[in-house]
Amino acid sequence: MSLKIYSDGGSRGNPGKSAFAVVVTRNGEILEEYTEFLGVHTNNYAEYRGLICAITKALALKDDDVEFVMDSELVIKQMRGEYKVKSPDMKELNDDAKALSSLIPNVRFTHVRRENPMISRADFLLNQTMDRN
Repeated sequence: MSLKIYSDGGSRGNPGKSAFAVVVTRNGEILEEYTEFLGVHTNNYAEYRGLICAITKALALKDDDVEFVMDSELVIKQMRGEYKVKSPDMKELNDDAKALSSLIPNVRFTHVRRENPMISRADFLLNQTMDRN
């Protein structure tokens, strides 16, 4: 009965108009979708903001077993400690994400291809949000 939360961030231009979306699922069923416009930022900033939102959603649901799924290999590998975070701006976001995720007893970070149906859904939602802004 664990949560699987998909998140995606994007920007049009790098930096440019940016947004993220989160799709919260349990046993393959969508529980919630959330998207937010961020203003002008980089793609990596949007990816991290999406992950932080996803972690916050998991904490609110008080689930102790959560898998976070993203198509950003960079963010996933940074969260796993496989890659160093060089950018000071990203370091702060990475620190926030690690601190929040440490409050979940059993947490996993999984990289998937962009073609994953739930990542495609998140991408669609964030692009709608950018279109509206």
